[in-house]
Amino acid sequence: MRNGIRRAGKCDLQPVAGNGLLDRRALFRAGAAMAAGAGFARSANATGPLQIEPWMREVGAPFVPYGQPSHFENKVARIFATLPGTTGTGASRTPLHALEGTITPNGLHFERSHDGIPEIDPTAHQLLIHGLVRRPLSFTVEALSRYPTVSRIAFIECGGNGGALYQKSPVQLGVQGLHGLLSCAEWTGVPLAILLDEAGVDPKARWILAEGADAASMSRSVPLAKAMDDAIVALYQNGERIRPGNGYPMRLLLPGFEGNTNVKWLRRIKLTDGPMMTKDETSKYTISLPDGKAQQFVFPIEAKSVITRPSPGLRLDGAGVYEISGLAWSGYGRIAKVDVSADGGKSWAPALLQDPVLPMALTRFRIPWQWNGGAAVLQSRAEDESGYVQPTREQLIAERGSKTIFHYNGITSWGVSANGELAHVYA
Repeated sequence: MRNGIRRAGKCDLQPVAGNGLLDRRALFRAGAAMAAGAGFARSANATGPLQIEPWMREVGAPFVPYGQPSHFENKVARIFATLPGTTGTGASRTPLHALEGTITPNGLHFERSHDGIPEIDPTAHQLLIHGLVRRPLSFTVEALSRYPTVSRIAFIECGGNGGALYQKSPVQLGVQGLHGLLSCAEWTGVPLAILLDEAGVDPKARWILAEGADAASMSRSVPLAKAMDDAIVALYQNGERIRPGNGYPMRLLLPGFEGNTNVKWLRRIKLTDGPMMTKDETSKYTISLPDGKAQQFVFPIEAKSVITRPSPGLRLDGAGVYEISGLAWSGYGRIAKVDVSADGGKSWAPALLQDPVLPMALTRFRIPWQWNGGAAVLQSRAEDESGYVQPTREQLIAERGSKTIFHYNGITSWGVSANGELAHVYA
């Protein structure tokens, strides 16, 4: 090893699981020896001297008040669907397959709205805390800005994300269509516990009701213990004021809890002695079980992962070594391990977890793969620090049945054909 870089050894380039998965340590190696020895899919071409391109001969564009992505990246965009007859009741989905790292840009963060996005004047908006408290309090946005703030990097995932995988036949969509109701950001705001302490919590209080200021008055009941733990009233998203579609001027952040509980456009928190059984937690966001009963108040997102590259819509260009990369997350804490399979779950190899590995945040995993040009089925399987292991689709449906669309966290399978195209399959 020299200057922190070690040449790839033969052991690193040997398969460690079926169908060509290589040792994850190969990703630590660098330099021409690694590229040549591993046979990574090559895109470099032999060429002559650099040319003077047209954009080097003219003055560039001027400064703008708010920067935008290059127009060459216009395909990196959300997709969205709304209910018939509406313009804002539905969801937009993050293009996870087109992003790197773990932080979602604000303009690509998924959105779920029940009655459109309200245009709220921040100078007129207030947050009321009342119910089982010693003294009800009301906070303006300006007042909250005077309180101590914290920042948390946390994922938010809609409880219905991946719901299409409960269907009998594999839906022919890619990562964005199947798993795009998932994003991760740095959220900054006031710890909710500070505000509740100031209001004075009645000993009889066990729950809170959080209500939004949208036309649907979207509201959810949440255990008080979570509110007093790591919940924040978020004012900022990745360093700037929260975007309107994500709750401007303030939203509730409950790290690790299903997205719907992270109430947007937060206007009211009522302390109660039990759940309020609102329309948003009885008619929706419950898990219908095979025996006809419904599982209610399932809050934490269970450990889950998905391979984002390669994935449907991203074609492999000939046999060679590729990097398999994806995302893993869990509402129970940090991701401890991600295994990857290239033979439909017959054999597994541990992937490299990219730092930082944070609790209740997305974690990027990577592993090199020697594709021989034949058929393959790619899968990933996450395990979190609590010991929970992501189940197969069959295991999940055996436990919950297939009459629900919520909290799908079974293993997703991508089938690779000989021509390099990928498709969603059940393995």
